[in-house]
Amino acid sequence: MLSPSFDSIIENLNDGKLYSFPGGVHPDDRKSLSNNTSIQTPSLPEHLIIPMRQHIGSDGACCVEVGDRVYKGQILSQSATPFAVPVHAPTSGEIIAIAPHVVAHPSGLTEMCITLKPDGNDTWCDLQPIPNYLDENKNEIIKHICQAGISGMGGAGFPTHIKTSTSKPIEFLVLNGIECEPYITSDDRLMREHAWQIRQGLDILAHLINPQAIIIAIEDNKPEALQALNIACQDKESYRVVSVETKYPAGGEKQLIQVLTGREVPRDGLPIDIGIVMFNVGTCYAVADAILQGKPLIERIVTVTGEAVKKPGNFRALIGTPVAHLLEQAEYNPKKQKVPKVVMGGPMMGFTLSDATIPIVKTTNCLLVPSKKELVDEGAERPCIRCSACADACPASLLPQQMFWHAKAKEYDKAEDYDLFDCIECGACAYVCPSEIPLVHYYRQAKADIRLQRDERNKAEKAKQRFEARNERLEREKREREEKHRKAKEARLAASKAKPSGAEEAASPVNETKDKVAAALARAKAKKAALQANSSTGDVSSKTISESNSQAADEDNKTQTAANDKKAQVAAAIARAKAKKEAQASSAKNPDAPLAETHNADSTSADAKKAKVAAAIARAKAKKAAQETKDNAPSNEPQQVESTQSTSDNAKDSAKESENESRNESGVTPKEPNTSEASGGATSAAEAKKARIAAAVAKAKAKKASAQGSTSASNAANSNSSTSDAHTDDAMTSDTSNDTSVSTGNITPDDKKARIAAAVAKAKAKKAAADKEKESK
Repeated sequence: MLSPSFDSIIENLNDGKLYSFPGGVHPDDRKSLSNNTSIQTPSLPEHLIIPMRQHIGSDGACCVEVGDRVYKGQILSQSATPFAVPVHAPTSGEIIAIAPHVVAHPSGLTEMCITLKPDGNDTWCDLQPIPNYLDENKNEIIKHICQAGISGMGGAGFPTHIKTSTSKPIEFLVLNGIECEPYITSDDRLMREHAWQIRQGLDILAHLINPQAIIIAIEDNKPEALQALNIACQDKESYRVVSVETKYPAGGEKQLIQVLTGREVPRDGLPIDIGIVMFNVGTCYAVADAILQGKPLIERIVTVTGEAVKKPGNFRALIGTPVAHLLEQAEYNPKKQKVPKVVMGGPMMGFTLSDATIPIVKTTNCLLVPSKKELVDEGAERPCIRCSACADACPASLLPQQMFWHAKAKEYDKAEDYDLFDCIECGACAYVCPSEIPLVHYYRQAKADIRLQRDERNKAEKAKQRFEARNERLEREKREREEKHRKAKEARLAASKAKPSGAEEAASPVNETKDKVAAALARAKAKKAALQANSSTGDVSSKTISESNSQAADEDNKTQTAANDKKAQVAAAIARAKAKKEAQASSAKNPDAPLAETHNADSTSADAKKAKVAAAIARAKAKKAAQETKDNAPSNEPQQVESTQSTSDNAKDSAKESENESRNESGVTPKEPNTSEASGGATSAAEAKKARIAAAVAKAKAKKASAQGSTSASNAANSNSSTSDAHTDDAMTSDTSNDTSVSTGNITPDDKKARIAAAVAKAKAKKAAADKEKESK
């Protein structure tokens, strides 16, 4: 690789000596079709279609909406990424659409575009020029260039502010005015008519980059442009205007650097890596407009040429102008073509457009409209004869025929081995091919497929990395959880070993509470099982309701009975104490008490007999009330429960009244005991104990009768009649027989339920007794 020194390059430039590059061709330039007329300004089109990305890099975010009215030069998109530049409104008007539209691309791809309907006023927005840029900070100037939306206008579209913000030392700043592609004359006319403004833009770029030397390269087939720039730069000795031999593709970046300096750009490098920066003349013109006048990049010079237009020439077209509008300005004649065909770019590197509504963008320099025989027919491809003419013409010293075979067979790995991506797609190989093979089209397709494959691989690799990172994170979290649980377990074991004996005693209330909770859960499960057993026979809905109501009534009865039993026990204890005291007092006063006691014992036995009769009657009434309650309809259950409770209460009250009456008849008065009571105190105490036992038995039977409410009404009526009509002994006998019949007769579901409840109650009582014994120990 040649790498001449700076001094030797300057010496050769002063002596007019230049280098050369391998290969190259000399096609017919056909520039005279359009370079003889001055730049024209076309009429305003009906719609302007502005693509949001017209450069290398990412597009910005749209900052307008449909229906907005915008001014000329107003920003339409904005982005904070360094490789993005904004787009601007080419004229004033209304935004009528923001949607994908076909753009300038060989494959006819669509991208997001903003459609503007001009209002014809061409009203500018507020402009902010920087006339004294030498006094301004360089970063502010670079930022202003970026906000003006300036990117390379020579074809690549690289953002200009990226080139100007370099920190590397620059030896040469090259201004490219070669324009080697046939038919294209936009830069030629721009240098002829606006040489001074190009010089101003070059001054601004030189101020930002501060190179050691500035070279303006112009092809020798443009004498007018060469003369104009010599005049514009005559007061700058450091500006060297150099005439370059006409040879295609001398205008390529790498080829021009090699011609001027003899240096070669590395394969994967940039010109800045060898101390060189290059700009197009159209870019310099746009920089001068942006800094000195404050105008953003909203227009460019476009060559419309070819034998199928009557008035070829160069037009100052607004960005977003449809191709069809410029063809109309050049008076396109479709009769001179077999099929409508428009090539964007030159015949060597251009591509055929798929739609005439495709808009002009910042990198569009030419629209070629060829006649029938002006260009080679695309369908004339023949087999390769391996003549190697393409290899001789390649300026990058590649083997085009080998790349063609592998690209056609989609053997992209082998095509890359032949340095496919070093191809600059100049078209020199296709120009000299005797088989008229469109080699550049195969290379472009292969490059596009390889880029897609690379993107897919990159996505897959990133997905794999994310997946592995996720698995690693989950595994790490799992290990952390296990470690945390292990430490917690060790802490619990250590705490249990270090816990004193008193702690175990303190934990007993907790265990007791757990036992109570378990007992409550067992009772709930028993109730649920009973309800399910009852719901399996008969009508589920009505029986469930009746049983729930009867259970609620039983609970109320049990609660009331428990309260009454407690009161009765207290009253009985008080009565026993009083009776004992009175008996002691009477025995002390009357030594002849045995006779009176015998007499009182007889009377007391009679009274006890009466009390038993009254208790039997009360039990019979309670049974009858319970049976009637069970036999009635479910709708009458609330009234039945109340009647049962009232009946049982009345029975208890009547039993108490009968007992009191028997006591009154026998002369036993709790408050005022008489002499006979005192004499018969011992006997009456024994009888009173028996009476209490009988009363307790009666209460238990009454509870059993209320629980066994499913007994038939006929048996209840017979038992009630026999109980009410019989003598005292007969009443006791009938009561016994009724109990026997209940216990030995047909067992109903309610009897079974009552027995289960009794068994559960006994178990609870045993458990409570055991708990009390443990507590007492």
